[in-house]
Amino acid sequence: MTKGYLVLETGEIFEGEWIGSKQETAGEVVFNTSMTGYQEMMTDPSYAGQILTFCYPIIGSYGINDMDDESGKIAVSAVILNDLCDEPSHYQSTATFSEQLQGMGIPGLKDVDTRSLVSAIRKHQTVRGKLVKSPGRQSSLHSWGIKTKGELVKSVAVKKYHYFPNSGPHVVLLDFGYKKSILKALLKENCKVTIAPFDTPFREIQELNPDGVLISNGPGDPAELTPYFPTVKKITEAYPALGICLGHQLIALAYGAETVKMPFGHRGGNHPVKDLVTGKVKMTSQNHGYAVIEQSIDQEQFDVLFRNVNDKSLEGMQHRTLPVQSVQFHPEAHPGPSDTEYIFKEFINQVQAAGGKAYVEV
Repeated sequence: MTKGYLVLETGEIFEGEWIGSKQETAGEVVFNTSMTGYQEMMTDPSYAGQILTFCYPIIGSYGINDMDDESGKIAVSAVILNDLCDEPSHYQSTATFSEQLQGMGIPGLKDVDTRSLVSAIRKHQTVRGKLVKSPGRQSSLHSWGIKTKGELVKSVAVKKYHYFPNSGPHVVLLDFGYKKSILKALLKENCKVTIAPFDTPFREIQELNPDGVLISNGPGDPAELTPYFPTVKKITEAYPALGICLGHQLIALAYGAETVKMPFGHRGGNHPVKDLVTGKVKMTSQNHGYAVIEQSIDQEQFDVLFRNVNDKSLEGMQHRTLPVQSVQFHPEAHPGPSDTEYIFKEFINQVQAAGGKAYVEV
């Protein structure tokens, strides 16, 4: 047994036992409240650069399978958990949680008092930390190598086009760190899909001749992606568009709104969101640390569609004249309920109603 330590920048130290790779690493320390889905969480590109704490006390009980990865690799910098099960029981399991970490070179700690750690995160709100082998010899925060300035998006996004044929409309998935579940949801609706790098110029997107564009989720601070705001705005002015999570924030920012760092984010599978049109509450899966400031959006251009029941934060909006909608939550995720899966059907309906494009020229 090898001891390891999570040292927070605020001074707290949490002791545990090393699992996976034994390399030291740093990142923002966050937590997710979901009871299941640890494989999907670890491979979600939106977690890039973060140390993920699992609130649920037992992790690994159903192992790792070959189908549920949200990307081609583990995206988190490290994981923190309480009780690890290395004897999983599930007919689809092909590896244990520890084997997955070791194979991908990702470190972690088990046997950590995760309740105290989550309490510390909630107390300090945004907090960075580092996994170290000795708590007395960690270096300063400035040398921890935490990525910023859009580097996180570059580290997870595709570098070239990927095309998936189908019989329906052609959707360009602009990739800032997309989840495979989003691609699956589009293919389920019979869409032809081209995954394009996040920095694709607007003229090249036009050459792809899309019928609609989906702007994906991704990691990091959306305000650091300022160079891409003009392209996002041109896309929404030219094509039916749907923004998910980071994509929602980018659409808002492209139209002059502002975002704010949340105290400790929304990460879990049971966040209640109110549909302001129907008055019904939807249960949603979420993973984000920033939110759009509702008061900053242009009310003459956008209607608010969804609001979080707990903290009243903005969860979705729709353009008043253009076929453009965005949501902060993940409609493709199925953490148990599938309450918001219909949003993909609405998007495809908008694409078809627009006859492919909102306008011929921009």
